[in-house]
Amino acid sequence: MKINDHYMNLASNYLFADIAKKVQAFKAENPEAEVISLGIGDVTQPLCPAVVEALHKAADEMGQSATFRGYGPERGYDFLRNAIVENDYRARGIDIDADEVFVSDGAKSDTGNFQELLSEDCVVAVTDPVYPVYVDSNIMAGRRIVKLPCTAENGFVPAFPQEHVDVIYLCYPNNPTGTTLTKEQLKVWVDYALQHDALIFYDAAYEAFIQSKDVPHSIYEIPGAKECAVEFHSFSKTAGFTGVRCGYTIVPKALPVPLNQLWSRRQCTKFNGTSYISQRAAEAIYTPDGQQQIRSTIGYYMQNAKLMRETLTQMGFTVYGGTDAPYIWVKTPKGMTSWEFFDWMLHSAHVVCTPGAGFGPSGEGYVRLTAFGTHENTEKALRRMANRL
Repeated sequence: MKINDHYMNLASNYLFADIAKKVQAFKAENPEAEVISLGIGDVTQPLCPAVVEALHKAADEMGQSATFRGYGPERGYDFLRNAIVENDYRARGIDIDADEVFVSDGAKSDTGNFQELLSEDCVVAVTDPVYPVYVDSNIMAGRRIVKLPCTAENGFVPAFPQEHVDVIYLCYPNNPTGTTLTKEQLKVWVDYALQHDALIFYDAAYEAFIQSKDVPHSIYEIPGAKECAVEFHSFSKTAGFTGVRCGYTIVPKALPVPLNQLWSRRQCTKFNGTSYISQRAAEAIYTPDGQQQIRSTIGYYMQNAKLMRETLTQMGFTVYGGTDAPYIWVKTPKGMTSWEFFDWMLHSAHVVCTPGAGFGPSGEGYVRLTAFGTHENTEKALRRMANRL
């Protein structure tokens, strides 16, 4: 038996698995310690009432012969795809067809799997720091990766690659830095992709947190983007679906290669569709009550982000993000490395952060904090940090 040798080029452990091991070891040695996690970006607020009602109704349907459903369509049910088109695109003046929408079990799966449609010799560009899945999934396939540093010096806006690349991953609002691109800044990348025959994979998982008017919610707000970009969305943070699992990907038919057809073929072979219950829950997000309720929850998390940004700044930290995203990117003090500051936070304040070095070389010297905790835990964690500085 032979294995895929490309897997041997991966880092020995996934970033968040390393963090979990360190936290477990600390808890075992300090069972009395109350550890607050501001690291992994899981949500804490419950599903909104409109979603819960839809889940109950769909579960009841599955318990009756007349309304029971088995395998669903691989692209997703029409009721959800049409709701996505009307609310996330046409409401913003973007012309997307329902057959360009592919419902999935989340953006992580699709951003990791979509690379299967690419040739192994494609050169892939990623921002640095970067969400690890983009890098790892392409390493598994044996592709060469070009990193585009995003630092305080360049305002966390990546420069164009110095060589030809075939694919460019962009995530905005950005995970991990919490920074964004304006429409003008994103247009530069669309124009670049069109000029250089490159494909953009645009991860818009955090678009619901955007507050600024000049920050686009979709890359398709930029003219020409449907000819060069695939867009990924998630309900995980938008509506607390981290445990429900549902998202979607837009694959325009206007792309110069038939990726819509190929992705459909891939999904039909490898994916049996997102559950009916999850899709009915996602549909409820787009009702008037659902929209009001998820906006309230998003506002709850953004209050945390505002408090963290302001309090950490008052403490003397250099802070980025937290305005249009639920992530806070914090410069480590006194020249500490990311993992040194992680250890200090855990052992001194009993607070978990995410070391920036785990997102790439340009993340060294930073940590990521998330706004997905409760108000009470966020305030408590900040007090602990202030008391131990």
